[in-house]
Amino acid sequence: MSDALKTAIAQAAVSALVQDGQRVGLGSGSTALEVIRYIGSEVAAGYLNNLTVVATSRQAQIACWQQGLSPLALDDPSVAGSVDLVIDGADEVDPAWRLTKGGGAALLTEKIVAVASARYAIVVDESKLVDRLGERHPLPIEVVPDALTVVLRALVDLGLDGVVREAVRKAGPVITDHGNLIIDAKMVRYFEPEEIERSLATVPGVVCVGIFTRPVDDLFVGWTNKKITRHRPGEDAHAQRR
Repeated sequence: MSDALKTAIAQAAVSALVQDGQRVGLGSGSTALEVIRYIGSEVAAGYLNNLTVVATSRQAQIACWQQGLSPLALDDPSVAGSVDLVIDGADEVDPAWRLTKGGGAALLTEKIVAVASARYAIVVDESKLVDRLGERHPLPIEVVPDALTVVLRALVDLGLDGVVREAVRKAGPVITDHGNLIIDAKMVRYFEPEEIERSLATVPGVVCVGIFTRPVDDLFVGWTNKKITRHRPGEDAHAQRR
């Protein structure tokens, strides 16, 4: 996806959803970072005022600082554990708008803030629309380091093929913002997303599963023809891809 399309998706979502005085959760990933940049520019120009922003990752936090925004923690008294709106990206979106997330290893805080939001908006390009989760990307699972062997064994029992995610520009595995490891699990057989999320949550040492079943309220999709579409619950966003 081109940078211009990412910017266009971000602008469409911010223009449609973000209002003065809101508490806004800001996600991670390349398109979500464009959301942060556009909000920063709108705040700097005086078009958005009195926003409270919550970053869902260290990456998003740094991006906020670069745009002159001062993100707060979800448990800061002025946020009080809830936000009006989250705008985030996704690795995959199925026809029921269930998601896989965690390609940037920020799934734990992303899921916490998503659950704490009154409105959940997702920004993606058409390549993220899939017929079933796990079709194009492995399922990220965040685990505490001491449980690595136990969790890998449990994945085999569940019919999943898991490998520890290795870092690209450092030696050794990826370390999450919370000091944990990421296992990328290939779904060898089909699972209902809710089923696999529940099954993995019972494995000791699993901190977070990268399946997001919190209902999505707004889905913004960028297409190769440069068109941006906004979809509400019940609409078939995948129809244009078929």
